[in-house]
Amino acid sequence: MGKSLTESQLTTRSARDKLARGTHWRAIDPDVHLGYRKGARGGRWLVRWYTGGQKYRQVTLGTADDAICEGSLSFEAAAKRAREHVTGYREAVEAAGGGTAATLRTAVEQYIAMRDARDRAREQRPVRSDASRRLGRYVFDDPLADLPLHQLTDAALRAWRKRLKPEFTPATVQRLSSDLKAALNAFYVENRRGLPADFAETVRIGLRSPPQEVPTEPKSYQAQMLTDQEVRTIVQASMEQDETGDFGRLVLVMAATGARFAQVKRLRVEDVQPELSRIMMPASRKGKAKRISYIAVRVGHDVLAALEPAVKGRDPSEPLLCRWRHVQISPTNWQRVSRGPWYSPSEMLRPWHSASASAGLPGKIPYALRHSSIVRAIRTNLPIRLVAALHDTSVVMIERHYGRWITEGLEELAARAIIPIVQPTSGSPRDPILDEAA
Repeated sequence: MGKSLTESQLTTRSARDKLARGTHWRAIDPDVHLGYRKGARGGRWLVRWYTGGQKYRQVTLGTADDAICEGSLSFEAAAKRAREHVTGYREAVEAAGGGTAATLRTAVEQYIAMRDARDRAREQRPVRSDASRRLGRYVFDDPLADLPLHQLTDAALRAWRKRLKPEFTPATVQRLSSDLKAALNAFYVENRRGLPADFAETVRIGLRSPPQEVPTEPKSYQAQMLTDQEVRTIVQASMEQDETGDFGRLVLVMAATGARFAQVKRLRVEDVQPELSRIMMPASRKGKAKRISYIAVRVGHDVLAALEPAVKGRDPSEPLLCRWRHVQISPTNWQRVSRGPWYSPSEMLRPWHSASASAGLPGKIPYALRHSSIVRAIRTNLPIRLVAALHDTSVVMIERHYGRWITEGLEELAARAIIPIVQPTSGSPRDPILDEAA
C-alpha cells in the first residue's frame, strides 16, 4: 500500500483551523482515508480508498462545516458519507464480476442492445431501435455517460436535462428522459446488489419534469388540425403521387382509421373485411400491460373500394400496404428492384411533403391525420371511452391533449341540461333554449 499515512486532526473546526493550506488525511477504516482540502475560504471533504496494485480512487464528498451553512458536512457526517460511498463502489465492482464499476454508459448500452434485439425480432430484419438513435446521440456524448452508477445523483440527472438543446419542446425532453429512465431501471432490476438502495428513487426524482415543463395541450395540435375537406384534398393529392397508388393507400388508411404508422404498416390483406365494412387494426406495442391484438375500426365503402386493388387476388397473410424499392443506377436514374412493406415513417417524408404542398397545406405532418380523426370523433359526440378505444389510446391521454374539443363537442348536450331558474317577469325576453328545456 505504499508509505505510512501521516494523520491530521480533522474532527473539530478549531483543529482544522490550525492546519496549513493543502490536503490532510485521516484513516476512518482499513484502506479508507477521509481527506480535508483547506483553501482560503474554508475546506472540502474528500475520500480515497485502496483498490489494489498501489492504486487509490479519490472522490470529493462536499463542503466542510468550517462556516456553519446549510448543506455543509461535519467530520462525523463526512465520515459516514465516505463509508457509504466506498461500500457502494465496492459492491458495484463485485456485481460487475471484479471489473470496473458500472457507469451510466454501461446501463444504456445494455438497454439499447435489448431494444435493438426486440425490434429486429419484430421486423425480421436488421434495424436500430428509436432508443438507440435518441440515447446514443444525447447521452453518450454527455459527461453524464461516464459517471459510475453508484455515484449517480438526482442533481446530476437534472443537470443533464438542462444541457439538452434549448429548442427542444417539453415533450421531446420528456421522451428522452423516459428512455434514460427505462434504461437505468432495467439495469437496476438486474444489478440491485451493487447499487444504492435508493437508486430507483434517485432516477425517478432526477428525471421527472418540473411543473412548468409538463406537456399539457400543445398549441401545435390546433395548428395540425385538418377539416374534413382538407383531409379529402390531401388524400387525393397523395393518390396522385405515383401510378401505383401505394402511397395514396397508406395515407387513406391513416386518415380513415386515425391509426399510427407503426400500426398501419403491420396490416395484412385479411385484416380488411369488406363484408363487415371494417378494418381490423393491429394494436400498438406501447406499454407493458397485456393488450388486445386487434381493434375493429369501421370505414366507409369508398375506403374499401380504394383498397380493393391491394386486396384482390392476394394471399390473406401478405402485407396489405406495400411499396417499390429502388436502386440508384446513376445520379438521375433509379431502378425498381422489389416490392415490400413500409418500414419506417421516414419513407413517407418525401411523398408527404409533395402531397401536402400540392394540396395547399404545407407544414402539415402525417400525424395530423390522427389528430383530426380523434377530434372528428369527439365532435360527433362519441363517448370518450369509445374514442380512446378506437384510436388505441387512453381516456387520460384524450382528456389531456384534446380537452378543449371535448368541451366544444359536448356544448350542445350541456346546453340541454340548462333549466329555467329565475322566475320570468312580464315583458322579459324569452330564451329559446330554456323554453325547449322546459
